[in-house]
Amino acid sequence: MPPTEPDSTRSLLGKDDDGRRFLSGTFGEINGLTSPPYPGAPAFLPTREHRRFTEFADTVRAHRYIGVCWGPPGVGKTLSARHYAGAPEWEQWQRDLGEDRGPGPIPERVLQARTALWTPTVNASPRQVDQALPRSCQQISYAIDYHRHGRVDPFVHPESRSSGLTELLIIDEADRLKTTGLEQVRDYYDRHTIGMILIGMPGIDKRLGRYPQLYSRVGFAHEYRQLTPEELTAVLVRRWHTDGLASDDEFTQTVAVATIARITGGNFRLVDRLLTQIRRILEINHLATVTPEVVEAARDALLIGH
Repeated sequence: MPPTEPDSTRSLLGKDDDGRRFLSGTFGEINGLTSPPYPGAPAFLPTREHRRFTEFADTVRAHRYIGVCWGPPGVGKTLSARHYAGAPEWEQWQRDLGEDRGPGPIPERVLQARTALWTPTVNASPRQVDQALPRSCQQISYAIDYHRHGRVDPFVHPESRSSGLTELLIIDEADRLKTTGLEQVRDYYDRHTIGMILIGMPGIDKRLGRYPQLYSRVGFAHEYRQLTPEELTAVLVRRWHTDGLASDDEFTQTVAVATIARITGGNFRLVDRLLTQIRRILEINHLATVTPEVVEAARDALLIGH
């Protein structure tokens, strides 16, 4: 296939260069932007736990304390944090900017939240932590500056310097941070007027207790619990209609929903995986109604404890 003529304003390729070196070289990913969401990704459904998290985040942000949030995997901690910060809209805005589509309006949720979200890598080095913390917060401050003035000029509008327009930093997967990383987090917090939330697995609160200088700055704690059976049923019914799984047979639907609630035990991630398998089984078997048998067949296709 002959190479297409490159766009001279963006392409790294010269004339008659088909870029085949990228096929055999070890160049890695081109940039640090996140991958776009997959087609058909389920819409975010606010729950009581998310509303509790929002109240917790608002309080930490208002009082500029450090907050600690923990909960078992799959209950929705990361989803709530991303929704609160407007991360999906922010990432899409950055992708558009990276593709030279022009800087469109800053997403409204980002402007309202003034919240940076950062997830450390598994082996984050001290240098990476030192770079990532100010970069994540400064990006939000510059975006707010751009929204206000139509340009980013920290020397003319100094309020955006030192991440001054960012009010909250959420660190997801904070369990990954080692002792040095946690000390860097404390140091960054001390040098900025900002609220901070550390999200991790159960036990992170006890681990932080071994670092008195950091733990003494923790003002709020929040346990992110699994959904109750009643709320999980309500969430499932909403997803039922959103995903087009609703049926006229209310009794069968009620039993199927109860079966899903029993299998997943209030775990958001398991609900999403199970519903995906249910849709697959309906399609390959040309079925129109979700029955308890379909739910059990979907369960057998997943790694879920019996």
